[in-house]
Amino acid sequence: MSFEEADAAQRGPGKLTDPKAMRAVAHPTRLALLEALNRREPLTATEAARMVGESPTNCAFHLRTLAKYGFVEEAAGGTGRSRPWRRVHIGFSVDGSDPGNSVAEAALSTALWDSWLDRIRRVAAVRHAFPEHWDRITSASESVFYLTPAEAEAFQEELTAVFFRYRERLEDPSLRPEGAVPMELIQFTFPADALHSEED
Repeated sequence: MSFEEADAAQRGPGKLTDPKAMRAVAHPTRLALLEALNRREPLTATEAARMVGESPTNCAFHLRTLAKYGFVEEAAGGTGRSRPWRRVHIGFSVDGSDPGNSVAEAALSTALWDSWLDRIRRVAAVRHAFPEHWDRITSASESVFYLTPAEAEAFQEELTAVFFRYRERLEDPSLRPEGAVPMELIQFTFPADALHSEED
């Protein structure tokens, strides 16, 4: 089984436990398909192909692979070969408690960081052409806080609570107010001394 059991009534984040599923999703096209489904669902392979820049055949293959490992499922409303897909979970986390999964976890972590950093670089490259209202709400910042490990955990929980105020809008488009656009926040948090110790 790829994920721990989740509440069937809500598509919250799944906890990924299967190293085979970790390796399966650590693929640029599959990550791009999950991102596309975050923006709009359901999607057929043809619709997804237009969003991720791949062929419909390739997208169909990768969607079936994601379905095999519990990331997506077929949605209602398909006819003939037009099969719409939806997410099973809205986001996922990785269960890091099993040392036997470390290689698969590392591969997935690398793929995710590469994907995030690539998007940040692409935004930086085109931001000068953004309409003024998009430019105003596009931001980047760097901060340093002195926190104990317990305080750092509490800080992360507080940030997560802020994000979750709007999470229901991912699941139910009818809750999105007029003018709402998909906003992405990519956050990296790490102990700064870890970098200095590598340099010493």
